[in-house]
Formats: sequence, structure tokens, C-alpha cells
Amino acid sequence: MKKFSRIAAFVALAAGLFAGHASAEVKLERGKDRIDVPAVGSGLCLHNLFQSGMVLQRDKPIRVWGWAEPGEKVTVSFGEKTQATVAAADRAWRVELPAEPANGDPRRLVVQGQATKIELEDVLVGDVWLLGGQSNMEFEIAKVEGGQLEIVSANFKNIRLFTVPHQNGPDPKSSFPLMYQWSDWSSQHFRQGYWDVCTPQTVREMSAIGYVFARRIHMATQIPIGVIDASRGGTCIETWTPTEVLNSINTPEVKSKLAEWGEKVAAFDPQKDLDDRVKRFNERQARLKAQGQEVPANAAPPTDLLPGPAMDMNRPGNCYASMIAPIVGLQIKGAIWHQGYNNAFEPNGHVLYAQVFPKMIGAWRAAFNDPQMPFGIISQETEGDPQDRADYLEKMANEGIYIREVHFKTFLDFLKAGDKNVGYASSFDQRRSWYHPQIKIPVGERVARWALATQYGMAKQIRWMPPMLKEVRIEEGRITLQLDSPAGPYNDGPIEGFVIAGADGRFQLARAEWLTVDKDKQNKPQQDRTAIVLTSPLVPEPKYFRHAWGRNPLANLKSMDLTDLPFPTWRNDSWTIADMYENYAGKKPAKPGVLDRGEQAALTKALRADDLKRCIAEAKELLKANGM
Repeated sequence: MKKFSRIAAFVALAAGLFAGHASAEVKLERGKDRIDVPAVGSGLCLHNLFQSGMVLQRDKPIRVWGWAEPGEKVTVSFGEKTQATVAAADRAWRVELPAEPANGDPRRLVVQGQATKIELEDVLVGDVWLLGGQSNMEFEIAKVEGGQLEIVSANFKNIRLFTVPHQNGPDPKSSFPLMYQWSDWSSQHFRQGYWDVCTPQTVREMSAIGYVFARRIHMATQIPIGVIDASRGGTCIETWTPTEVLNSINTPEVKSKLAEWGEKVAAFDPQKDLDDRVKRFNERQARLKAQGQEVPANAAPPTDLLPGPAMDMNRPGNCYASMIAPIVGLQIKGAIWHQGYNNAFEPNGHVLYAQVFPKMIGAWRAAFNDPQMPFGIISQETEGDPQDRADYLEKMANEGIYIREVHFKTFLDFLKAGDKNVGYASSFDQRRSWYHPQIKIPVGERVARWALATQYGMAKQIRWMPPMLKEVRIEEGRITLQLDSPAGPYNDGPIEGFVIAGADGRFQLARAEWLTVDKDKQNKPQQDRTAIVLTSPLVPEPKYFRHAWGRNPLANLKSMDLTDLPFPTWRNDSWTIADMYENYAGKKPAKPGVLDRGEQAALTKALRADDLKRCIAEAKELLKANGM
């Protein structure tokens, strides 16, 4: 998530590593942020993105900007290139220097005003990648499986790490402060807004996925890599999308979401909120006294007026305005994205997600002035107890699976439209119960495969695309899936993870086998490992299939060329969870498209009954086969 331990941070400040930015060393105070450099300084100053130790994007014009006194002449020099401008009436200035090729030699960027000179040291030219999403993208390398080895090996002087501070509000921010930001979740301060050279000390609290991604690209190309982490835990996709883009999406789901937040903001009364908080404080104090418990001597009722939902991080557009807008203008190579958990809390959240996600990608590309900007999508992570044969159907009714499907379908839609700069990496095969599954290194490796193959000319050396479905053949008593490449179970057992259904929409686990095409000279069957046949005695006329349809799915089908790329979450039906209720209960939900608690319980009970039905049938078959 963030970078640097508290002790290392003080050492860095004392050593004065941040040329061009002055900071007063003030003791960190629990529960409070410490701002070292304001978002916009007085006199001649650079935007806070520009620091010693940063990476500038190669092969694109180099944009540098900041503020000065109105009318002040500002000259920027980098290497042998120089450009001058004059600060506008609002103090803003901006220059654009010619593009430079990748260069790992540390150089100096100099900004000269009328009376002030700013010199940045150790500036590299390479590729800058943006990390977006929520906590599974933030999740630190120090907390993942295999993280210790990664940390002690993280001596890469040409990888640079940066974390965007968390800000709030609907109005686009022009910059951000350099700060030590307090986290209630972690009960500690995190250093944000600073560029750091990648070392075992600085990498510990960096995004695990982002670091592994950067490491692989740098090791393969030797190009300097800058990673900007703009992810934020607990956020929804709509907060990362510009409000003007959301307003242009004319669907009931998006309009309802915007109206809901508009009503929240309009209804909020800061004084009433304060009065309510004071009342709750007094009630809590009285309760402690009545219970004979000690009342803290320093306890005091709240006195501050809070901004309320207007500044909520999940208000539509807020994170874009406060965390993406401040860095717009910086040239970057591309972005990778890992988010979806919070949208899965909403019934049919995938519908809004499908409407917003491609628009968000387009908006980010437009913001960074690159309509073909590379954008890597990482699928929805796992959560909950792993699905198994005994409860496969019961665990199919989960909104998170549909969000994962939107991730994959969005990638497919861009691909079918001829856009080869949108990539995809699965993360559903981790088989971990926590919603922060700690197997992040393979995920970073997979998205790095996509980038290296498609953006760095290594397609012949590296495979990144998982086995893909070419054709679905509905045949008598079976469904045959034709893949574009051989696939097989990673554990040498039977192929797991497929269900099939007939016209009634009632699924059952399928027996999945490779298609037998011939026999060899020893009369042994020859199998086509690009074709998978799905059957079930409980589904005599199958029409529909699903694969890996669980939040923490039972699925073991992967590529067979040692690349560890799982066959994606896939299906050929279009039933929602509400549709499944209708298929199993024989009636529509009371509220169209949404299940209440009773209806959800009824669906779970029906799915559990069909799981049991299959288990009994399989047990009888096994007994019969053994003459019992």
C-alpha cells in the first residue's frame, strides 16, 4: 500500500533526500496526518509529482508544470533540452520538452525562476505504470506468501516507487501534499507522495502486485520503471470514474446511483450530525457509569462539523477527482486495474459495473491523452470457503462471480473491437478464503506476462493469453467445448469446475473429459486436448454450461505449456441470480431482478438440495460399480 517504515522515513527526511522540497521534521501524532509539503507552495514551485528520484515517461513529450508569481519567467532544462514559459495570472505554468528514449543514467532536471532555482537529482527516463483499484491492489508485499524473499531481493536502483495520497472531494484536485497519512485501519502512519528508489527498506509496504509487475518488466527489458500506486481500499468503480462520464451513461442503474448520492448529499445536516454524535457520546458515558466501568478522564464530546457524504470516498467521481485528476498531465505508459469487491455487495452490482467499466477505461485513456493506452485488467479475487463438489451449486449464487465475468467480458469486448492494448489476468484460482488472498506474486507475474508480450515485443517468447473458447457445440446428450489450445488439470486428476443445465436452467456438475478422436496401434483411445466434452446423467439434454462459477471456485483447467494460465470464468447462458431463483423456485422474485433475504435463502436451499441429489446419485453409481 504505502512505502517506508516510520524509522526509515525519519532517516530519509534527516538525510534530505527530496531535493526541491523542504520539509519541517515534526513528530508524528497518533490519529493525525502530518503534511511535510503542501499541495501547492508559494513562490516558484513544481507540482509534487516532480521530485528527485522520479521516472519520466520515455518516447513521449516530457511535460513539467507548477506555479510561480504571475508573469514570472520559468525555464526548465533536462539534459541538453531547455524550454521557457511565463506563469499565468493564476500562477500556473507548464512546459513541454521533446521526447527522450529510455535512459537509466541519473540526470538533473533544473527549474529556474527569476530568483529561485530548483534542482532535481537522479531523474531517469523509462516507463511509468499506474496502479488502480482497491485494497487487493494496495495489498503490501510484506504480507503476501513469498513476500520475504521478494523483499530481501528488492535491490533495483532503476525501479522507482510512488504512492498517491488519499484525498477526498468531488472537485478535481490540482495536486496533493507530501505527507505521513494516518490510517485508522492499520493504526499507523504511511508515507505518501514521495518517489523512492526500490530497496528492501522502501518496498515493504508497496503494492505486491505492482512491485512484482514492475520487477518482471524491468528484469526483462532493463528499462527504468516507475510505479504510481493510486489504489484505495474499500472503493467502488463509480468513484474512479469522472462525474461527467457517469452523467453521460443513460441507464436506470447509473442514474439511480447518482440520484441516491445526490439525495444523501442534499439531506446531510452538519449540525444535526454533530448533535447526534454528541448525544451518542453522552449515552455511552452514562452507560459506562451505570455499568460501574471507568470513564476515561480525557474523554470529551465531539465538537467538529463533518463534511458528510459530499466528501465520502465512494461518492461517484470522488476518487477520480481527488486521486487521478492530480496526476493527469504526467505522461505514463499504461495502467493495471484490480477492483470489484465493493461493487459485489450490491444486488445486481455487475449490471452497473458492466455499464461503467469500459467508460472508465476510456476516460482514463482520454485523461492521459492516449486513446490506445495499455490497460491490464485483473479479475475479481477469491473470497469465502473454497467451493467443492459437495456444495458447488450452493456457491454459484454470488454477485462477485458476475463482477469477475464483467472483467473478462470487458476484455473480450475490447479484443473483438480490435483493441489489442487491453489485457486480462485471472486471479480466481488462489483457493484462499480471506477476501485479501495472500497469493499475489503469481497475479503480478500474469499481468506482467501480458505487458511483456504485447507492449515490449516479447509475444514469441512469452504466452499471456489463457486457453480461449472457440466454439460451443450442443450435441445429443452432451456439450463440446472447442478451445484454441490444449488445456488440462493442473493436479493430474479429473477436469473439475464445469456445470451444465438443460432448458429448465437447473445446473448439475458435469463430467468433463477430452474428446476421443481415434485409437492408436495399441487400441488405446487418442484424445484431442483442445476439445472438452461435458455430460451428466442428471441433465439428459444439456444446452448451457458454466465454468469456475464460484466466488472461490472449484476449477483446475489450465494451459498445458507450463504457463499456469487458468481457463477463465465462462458461460453461455445469461441468467442472473434472480433468474436462477425463478428457475429453481418456479416464480419471480417480489422485486424484479432482486432477491430479498427469504428468497435468497430459498434459492440456497434449492441449490443445496440439488447438490445433495447429485451426491446421492453418484454414491449409488459407485456402490453399483463395486457390486454393492
